[in-house]
Amino acid sequence: MPTDQELKDLVREKYGNIALQDKDTNAASCCGASCCSTDVYNIMSEDYTQLAGYNADADLGLGCGLPTQFANIQPGNVVIDLGSGAGNDAFIARAETGDAGKVIGIDFTGAMIEKARRNAEARGFHNVEFRQGDIEQMPVSNNVADVIVSNCVLNLVPNKNGVFAEIFRVLKPGGHFSISDVVLTGALPPSLREAAEMYAGCVAGASQKDEYLALIAANGFQHITIQKEKAIVIPGDILSQYLTPAEIETFQSAQAGILSITVYAEKPAPAAACCGPECCQ
Repeated sequence: MPTDQELKDLVREKYGNIALQDKDTNAASCCGASCCSTDVYNIMSEDYTQLAGYNADADLGLGCGLPTQFANIQPGNVVIDLGSGAGNDAFIARAETGDAGKVIGIDFTGAMIEKARRNAEARGFHNVEFRQGDIEQMPVSNNVADVIVSNCVLNLVPNKNGVFAEIFRVLKPGGHFSISDVVLTGALPPSLREAAEMYAGCVAGASQKDEYLALIAANGFQHITIQKEKAIVIPGDILSQYLTPAEIETFQSAQAGILSITVYAEKPAPAAACCGPECCQ
């Protein structure tokens, strides 16, 4: 089993290469079982094109949900996007928070940061900032963000507990997050679980759904809600790279599932101040 650092290096390498390609090139490598799919990075992507703030140059087709659509971002909010890639979710968030707000994207892949910064500069977005860093140790001070979003990133991080602890630290009291991620119900076949491409493609590193939600609660969040859930189907031609025909049949008939979920949760707000003699006896 690779070490945590080896997994991080793998993700950095894979997504650094993806940053140098456009969405059409990425999508062509994973276009469904009836076509030519040879990769796993786009089997979960959703359509952003109808959302305000969408910029095609920033859309690499790598997400597994639409967290900004559910994040209840208000004008003037400070928003942090974890694993910001080429800037897609950050720019959608900017359309919601407006000129009075601020968006900070964090990504540990240098090529993605460079691409996102070029996209922001080309559009004159002076209140969108991209910082290179590890989301297990965010380059952000305490109690900064009103809202945190992330799209199909936490499953790539070995220390998910560390990420949720960091999210709690950087959110303002009363702030909230909306995060899209991949989770499991049941076990993956060993060949999928141990494949480097499946890890970088957001499958092998996914947590069990119940454990994922419990981890959020254990880090102090409240009002945990699943805003959206959908099944992820791995095309047969991708499965055939890792499993025998008999293993594919068993996997497809099993109760195990791969799900994309968008989860909302809040950092508790401060207790209300004393309001007079009736509550301060």
